[in-house]
Amino acid sequence: MVKHRLQRNIQYGILVVLGLCFLLPLFWILLASFDTNAQQGIRLPNFTLDNFSAVLGDSGNLRSFGVGIILSGGQATLVVIASVLAAYPLSRYEMRFKKSFLLSILFMTALPITAVMVPVFQMFLFFKLQNSIFATMLFLTSSSLPYGIWMMKSFMDSVPIDLEEAAWIDGASVWGGLRRIVAPLMLPGIATIAIFTFSGSWGNFFVPYILLQTPEKLPASVTIYQFFGSHGMVEYGRLAAFSLLYTMPSVVLYIFSQRYMSKGFSMGGATKG
Repeated sequence: MVKHRLQRNIQYGILVVLGLCFLLPLFWILLASFDTNAQQGIRLPNFTLDNFSAVLGDSGNLRSFGVGIILSGGQATLVVIASVLAAYPLSRYEMRFKKSFLLSILFMTALPITAVMVPVFQMFLFFKLQNSIFATMLFLTSSSLPYGIWMMKSFMDSVPIDLEEAAWIDGASVWGGLRRIVAPLMLPGIATIAIFTFSGSWGNFFVPYILLQTPEKLPASVTIYQFFGSHGMVEYGRLAAFSLLYTMPSVVLYIFSQRYMSKGFSMGGATKG
């Protein structure tokens, strides 16, 4: 009994240390964002909103947030639509090379995006697509599609085909059954994929940094570097305020999607009757 209690205390102690490692930087961001003279250490500030006023008063910062929302929101929307259309035949139909195709998708989910950036950049130069927000959005969408299709198929497999067959008997088309029966029951899965896609794109620094070249088209994930001076000077207060504002879209999206994600696929006796 004593040995078991000791092991449990050690486990809890490790979890507490790990939790502090994650919470202390967040605590610093929260305090430093209200301190105009913030430094690297944690200290109680003289609370002021000057850092937020400086960040929000800069039109370049607002533009970078807008570009980031366009890139991330557009990518999440395209990934969800394309994933639903691609996952439907994979989930509902028997195809000859279905298993090989799914294994290929699984392989592509593990392919690091940095491994393809050199040929992608050359392709953008060849087609004169560099510095195009829309072309960058399409590339981000294609890089997220393997994960989206794989996850969407898993969610779609959970929706009984009996519900679609009942709709077909009532005269619904395949597209109508997908739109009116399958998609509403898959809202938790759709919300999950949309959140993961948006969050991954919102925090993506490398791709926009390579493919977008003018400061006016850079998203917030790249323009955050403006707070790091060339001579080692860092505006910690404004950096913390910018970082705190930078987390808001993902947090808000997660909060609004929770009501869909928490429902799950509790369809009860929907297939009985």
